[in-house]
Amino acid sequence: MDIRGTQLHPDTVFHIFNRGINGAPVFYEEKNYNYFLQQYARYVYPFVETFAYCLLGNHFHLLIRVLSEDAIASATNSNKEKPCYWHVSNAFSSFLQSYTRAINKMYERTGPLFESPFKRIPVTEEAYFSKLVTYIHQNPSKHGLTDDYRDYPHSSYHAYLFEQRNTKLNRAEVLEWFGGEKEFTQFHDDQYRQTKLSLDESWLLE
Repeated sequence: MDIRGTQLHPDTVFHIFNRGINGAPVFYEEKNYNYFLQQYARYVYPFVETFAYCLLGNHFHLLIRVLSEDAIASATNSNKEKPCYWHVSNAFSSFLQSYTRAINKMYERTGPLFESPFKRIPVTEEAYFSKLVTYIHQNPSKHGLTDDYRDYPHSSYHAYLFEQRNTKLNRAEVLEWFGGEKEFTQFHDDQYRQTKLSLDESWLLE
């Protein structure tokens, strides 16, 4: 399946991810991470619910659900003859282009920042949704950016541990999905231990 061509249809959960051109950085300093989220909220948030995110040096991960057809129609002020998935895809493209323009201006660079088109995989299995939330949050450890993913500041993990009035995450639904905050952290811990164990014992396969 060509995951790049998958349309962002309403009422569907997607794992969205992308990286810099040839793996180059897309975040250069602390303020870039905040600006990325600000632009995401501006362009994409009106069309999706967001369950998890993680921003790394040269790539990002998002777990989202596209809103219903009616909700997308109400958020659209023009081009209503276009299908719903067009509006959502256009929102993501506008978001990434806006971020790219700002980075190019700030760091005196030219050309694309991200690989195109951005990647998307539909999430159709409930068990996969749970594991994907933890996978996204634990990505910093996977890439060696931190020894413990819980210490990494640029993911949505901490938003689930401390209630934040201004969060754009669908916090209540995710915590309910896992059975509560305690179960949420326990599931993350269990998955993390399993991952570390598999890595620690990888020498047995050599």
